[in-house]
Amino acid sequence: MQQEYDVIIIGSGMGGLVCGNLLGLEGYKVCVLEKNQQIGGCLQIYVRDRVIFDSGVHYLGGLSKGQNLYQIFKYLGLMDKLKLQKLDEDVFDKILIEGDDTEYEYAQGYENFIRKMLVHFPHEEKGLRYYCEKIKEICSKFPLYNLQSSDEMNSKASVLEIDTKSFIESVTSDIKLREILAGNNALYAGQAGKTPLYVHALILNSYIESSWKCVDGGSQIAKYLGRNILKLGGTVIKHAEVKKIVEEGGVVTHVELADGSKIYGRQFISNMHPVKTLELTQTDLIKKAYRNRLKSLENSISSFTLNIVFKKNTHKYFRHNYYVFNDGCVWTTADYTEDNWPMGYAVFVAASSKSPEYADGMTILAYMRYDEVKEWEHTYNIVSQEQNRGETYDAFKIRKAEKLLDSAERKFPGLRDKIEAYYTATPLSYRDYIGNNDGSLYGITKDYQDALKTFISPRTKLPNLYFTGQNLNLHGILGSAMSAIVTTNALLGHDSIIEKIRNA
Repeated sequence: MQQEYDVIIIGSGMGGLVCGNLLGLEGYKVCVLEKNQQIGGCLQIYVRDRVIFDSGVHYLGGLSKGQNLYQIFKYLGLMDKLKLQKLDEDVFDKILIEGDDTEYEYAQGYENFIRKMLVHFPHEEKGLRYYCEKIKEICSKFPLYNLQSSDEMNSKASVLEIDTKSFIESVTSDIKLREILAGNNALYAGQAGKTPLYVHALILNSYIESSWKCVDGGSQIAKYLGRNILKLGGTVIKHAEVKKIVEEGGVVTHVELADGSKIYGRQFISNMHPVKTLELTQTDLIKKAYRNRLKSLENSISSFTLNIVFKKNTHKYFRHNYYVFNDGCVWTTADYTEDNWPMGYAVFVAASSKSPEYADGMTILAYMRYDEVKEWEHTYNIVSQEQNRGETYDAFKIRKAEKLLDSAERKFPGLRDKIEAYYTATPLSYRDYIGNNDGSLYGITKDYQDALKTFISPRTKLPNLYFTGQNLNLHGILGSAMSAIVTTNALLGHDSIIEKIRNA
């Protein structure tokens, strides 16, 4: 007799794992299928020279008591298990500009945020207060973000079509302050004339409310979510790459894995990119026009990652992050050329239980377009399926790493002397591990000029196939968790889960 699950979840990123937990708590028997040997999507870590590096989640917002991610994690039974460290109250992000020695500081708490900004912009209090009020006002229009039930689209419609850059320019005429207020826009791959203000607001507000790091890596979130699924009677299968989503008689009946085995279910949730999902779905019920519409949506840029292992006790640990960019280029760091790359980068040090005083590693991220690695796109390289991409690829990575180090050395003098070893990742690494087509950091790019086009419904034309994950409404840990709530609500046909989370 063929085993049939209540719900099959394709992909174990944050969205898939949270769906599995929420549905498990509702009594559903779920099966999560993951192609890698490590679950978690962007929560995956990797260890080099005994140093833990996060692949995607470098810090979290909204985790203080009563805040949105705290409530979600509490409901999922995570809050008493996770090893967390709060970032510095007075500075969670430092914004640095090439050619300017000032360190501009983002602080936690809105009054604190304004106070720290006024140190460098004493005449801008009115504009800064208006800016903060507007951020909070926009966040209030998103019921799910505030763990409320209501007609999500109607309440937020009024704030979807505002451009982030234009809004910031309306707040202040000070050119420098405009740059600083957009200083950590790498969190959402901000683009001038495109990025909606709601994306900026929902993400920034989360970190101003409270900012945290996972001690010893973000994979602990995936580990506990995976264990929960097993405790609730579900199954998690690794090395299980789905190659086909099979429709029969108007519904999906099963998925076929790379090894030819078939797994049957009543409902199906894909945590893969929607375009990738449809590529695997064999049916005439999903029209070509819909497939083409999704294919036509732009994906956010990818990145080049430099992971540095420090010589022991050489680099002091700091409880904040850095965002660095060329003067006047906060909105254009993705428009680099071969000669002027990088025009900006972000710096993260991992919180380690081994040494609270010294950092054992550092991650530097700079934007990188997929076309830079296109000549090696025929290669595929993950731990369980290693393939050497060749000497020209290795030379490319070294050249980029050295160039990025040259830039970082200007703001962090003596950095090179502290390096024991370094390791790199490119858009191909993201593509192969995360499973999208182009290594995109944050999935589908949101556009204020056509906001509804870039909102993806969790429902598909097949009544028992759903989407979840960062491509639905917002990326990041919080965004993906919220997408899981949206997907679960759609599958259940009601939204009582929101109340359960709020009252957890």
